[in-house]
Amino acid sequence: MELQLKRPLAFFDLETTGVNIAVDRIVELSILKISPGGKEDVLTIKVNPEMPIPTESSMFHGIYDEDVKDLPPFKERAEEIKNFLGDADLAGYNSNKFDVPMLMEEFLRAGVDFSLEGRAFVDVQNVFHQMEQRTLKAAYKFYCDASLENAHTAEADVRATYEVLKAQLSKYEGATFEDKHGNVSTPVVNDVEALHRFTNLSNPVDFAGRLVYDEEGDPCINFGKHKGRKVVDVFDVEPSYYAWMQQGDFPRYTKKVLEKLWNAHRNKKKEQQQNNRVEVNKDRPRKEQIPAKPITDDMLKQLQGKFGK
Repeated sequence: MELQLKRPLAFFDLETTGVNIAVDRIVELSILKISPGGKEDVLTIKVNPEMPIPTESSMFHGIYDEDVKDLPPFKERAEEIKNFLGDADLAGYNSNKFDVPMLMEEFLRAGVDFSLEGRAFVDVQNVFHQMEQRTLKAAYKFYCDASLENAHTAEADVRATYEVLKAQLSKYEGATFEDKHGNVSTPVVNDVEALHRFTNLSNPVDFAGRLVYDEEGDPCINFGKHKGRKVVDVFDVEPSYYAWMQQGDFPRYTKKVLEKLWNAHRNKKKEQQQNNRVEVNKDRPRKEQIPAKPITDDMLKQLQGKFGK
């Protein structure tokens, strides 16, 4: 079965120094870009992670320090990767939880503006786990009735992921699925937008899962003491929590998303305060009107102390 695409769909897989998105680095990246009409383009590169590759990671993917020591770092290939991806939607195996946030972390570290807005994200693992529950090697055997050779090499894995998705579309054509709320649907269809909705299980705001959308579509904190609370509510009751997260060991993309939410919240508050002053002052003589308070050095020092916790 061929994919029905409105724009390119890029299957990609990363091999890394580890699984900590905020700290670890990419050592190999492979992208298989499928264009409408079926044209395939492949980009596979290794990069110097600029940090030692732990032995356990090297034993997993077969890439050692010696293999990458003379290669350029990701930042020198970032523009090439961005241009290759273009406006493609993104797909992978466990990509929503790992590969997408790891890739964004590297782009941000390199200072390259790669936008995720307007893209669809298809996580083939989530189709598999919801419909059958298993690993890429097992998925390949189950759906394609073949053994996966060279598992844990980026290009072999990314091609296997592509083949698994096509087999899933054939196997589950017309199959129904009942979610935890009892809603029954036919979710596995040959449409990237529909697969995007079905495979984004936790509805993350930042892909790392620190921030998620609730059922009302509002961003919420998804960890720690404020887990389950709306981000704007946390900003109201404990604004220093924003500064704590910005200074903490969180992925850069999480911080970028949080900053956007913070700025929108502040602008909304300023607008509300301005509207309130206008409402209070509209029937008062000019000499009795309440002026806006000017920002003083003391106020700035207080804010700096408050947000510098």
